[in-house]
Amino acid sequence: MRIRLTSVLVDDQDRALRFYTEILGFEKKHDVPLGEDRWLTVVSPDDPDGVELLLEPSGHPAAKPFKDALVADGIPFTQFAVDDVRKEYDRLRDLGVRFTQEPTTMGQTTTAVLDDTCGNLIQLAHQS
Repeated sequence: MRIRLTSVLVDDQDRALRFYTEILGFEKKHDVPLGEDRWLTVVSPDDPDGVELLLEPSGHPAAKPFKDALVADGIPFTQFAVDDVRKEYDRLRDLGVRFTQEPTTMGQTTTAVLDDTCGNLIQLAHQS
């Protein structure tokens, strides 16, 4: 068994697609119309056949209170692995990304937390 697909609830699929591709650097994999929304996934350019991230519309009534509670408590919705958190932090900050946590080292792990502009906090992490 392995993970094939995971999702992040987004307020706006078009804005999410721009942020996750143009800013974070993922590549669009699927974009299938489904009524008002789309089956919209992105993948890492380093592993185009790997795990897909579904940019899932957050239209369900439970989504907004759930996301708002996580953000209010500073809890990231998901985590992405990077080779160097500090380098990625600098790159993304220069692109205007807002961080809620600057790079922080805890033992062998360094993390930073960013706002994805779509209602989520996302943690970047690497282990040294």
